[in-house]
Amino acid sequence: MTILDSFNLAWRTVRGNKLRAGITIAIIAFGIMALIGIITAIEAMNQSLKESFSSMGANSFSIRYKDSRARMGPNNDEVTKTKRGLKEKKSNLNKPLRLEEVERFKANYSFPGAMVSVYRRGPGGQELRYEDRKTNPQILVWGGDENYLMVNGYTIEQGRNLNNLDVQSGRNVCLLGSNVATRLFGERPERSIDKIIKVGSTPYRVIGLLKSKGSSAMLRQDDVIVTTYTNVRRYANIGPTYLVGVSVTDINQLPVATDEATSVFRSIRKLEPKEDNNFVIEKSDKFAEMFIGFLSSITGAASAIGLITLIGAAIGLMNIMLVAVNERTKEVGLVKAIGGKSKYVRQQFLFESMIISLLGALFGIILGILVGNIFGIILDTGFVIPWAWVFIGIIICTIVGLVAGIYPAMKAARLNPIVALRYE
Repeated sequence: MTILDSFNLAWRTVRGNKLRAGITIAIIAFGIMALIGIITAIEAMNQSLKESFSSMGANSFSIRYKDSRARMGPNNDEVTKTKRGLKEKKSNLNKPLRLEEVERFKANYSFPGAMVSVYRRGPGGQELRYEDRKTNPQILVWGGDENYLMVNGYTIEQGRNLNNLDVQSGRNVCLLGSNVATRLFGERPERSIDKIIKVGSTPYRVIGLLKSKGSSAMLRQDDVIVTTYTNVRRYANIGPTYLVGVSVTDINQLPVATDEATSVFRSIRKLEPKEDNNFVIEKSDKFAEMFIGFLSSITGAASAIGLITLIGAAIGLMNIMLVAVNERTKEVGLVKAIGGKSKYVRQQFLFESMIISLLGALFGIILGILVGNIFGIILDTGFVIPWAWVFIGIIICTIVGLVAGIYPAMKAARLNPIVALRYE
C-alpha cells in the first residue's frame, strides 16, 4: 500500500460520512472565516486610509500650537527639562498661533520651492442651503488663503481660487466641495458658480468648485466649504489659533524643510535657545499611521478570536476521529490481519483528519474573503485578498488537522488485530 492508496481510502471515508464530516468542516470554516473576514476588512480599511491621506499630500506638514497635554514634572514646576535637556515652561503651553505670527512665518519662510498656507478651522457642523435644498448639518468649514488648496491637495474643477483681495477684504466668497455642490445643485454641480448659498444664516457667493478627492468612510474630504481665514475670523466665534501648512516639491526635502521651519518659528515666537518648542510640527501622514496602528491592534484581537475558534474546532475534530476509530475497529483489525502495517493505518487516519481540516480552510477562506470585501465595496477600495493570511490560514488548518488526528491515528495503529476483530 502506497501513500496515494492511503489518501484515496481516507478521501472515500470522508465522502462516505458526509453529515459528520460536513459539521466538522463547517466548524473549522467558521473559525477561518472569522479570521480571514476581519483581516480582509482591515486590509480594505488600510487601503482606504492610505489612499485618503495620500491625497492630502505626503510632501507636506503643518504647524500647530502645543497644548497642555504635554507631560510636566512630578512637582508641577513652572519649568521642567525635556528628554533633550531643553526647558519646557508651563507658561508656553496652550499658546495659540496668532495671526501676526503665522503671517510673519509665511513672509519669512524661504525654503526653495516651498509653498506656505495660513488657515484655520471654521465652526463645525454647518448646514448649507440653496433655494429649497440643504445639506446635512455636518459640513466642515475651513478658512484658508490662496495657497490652501495646493498645500492640502485640492484642485479647482470650475471657477477660480481664492486670491489676495479675498483674503484682505474677508468678503463672503467660498469654494464648494464636490459632495456639497452635488447635494445643492444636483447632477450639474457646475451651475453653482456665482450662485448665492447660505452657510447657517450668512450668504456666500460661490466662486469655485473643487474636484473630488474621493471621500471615504474614514475621511469626508469632499464635504467641505472653503472660504478665507479673515472671513472665518469675522463670523466664527471660535478660538484665536491659526494653523500653518507647508508643502515642498520633493518628499526627500521634507526633513530639511521641517528643520528650517522649526528655526524660523522659534525666532518668531521669541524662544530662548534652551527652551523647548511651544508648537508642534506634524507630517500629513501622522494620522494615517495612528489609524493603521489602531487597525493593527484590531488585527491581533481578530487573530486571537480566530485561533480560539480553531482550538474548539480542533477538539471537535479529534473527538470525531476518536469516534471513527471506535466505529472502525474491526476494519482496522482486518487490515492488520491480512498484513497491513501500522504505519498505513496511521497514515489513513491522519489523511482523514487533514482532509477535513483543509476543506474547512478552503471554504472558510472563500467565505472570509467575500465577507471582508463587503467593507471593500463600502469603502470603494476594490477587491482585496490578504494573500499572506490566506497562506497562514492554510498552515494553521494543516497544523490543526495534524494535532487533532495524530492521537486517534496512533490509537488505531496500536490496535491488536485479534482483539480488534473480536470488538463489538
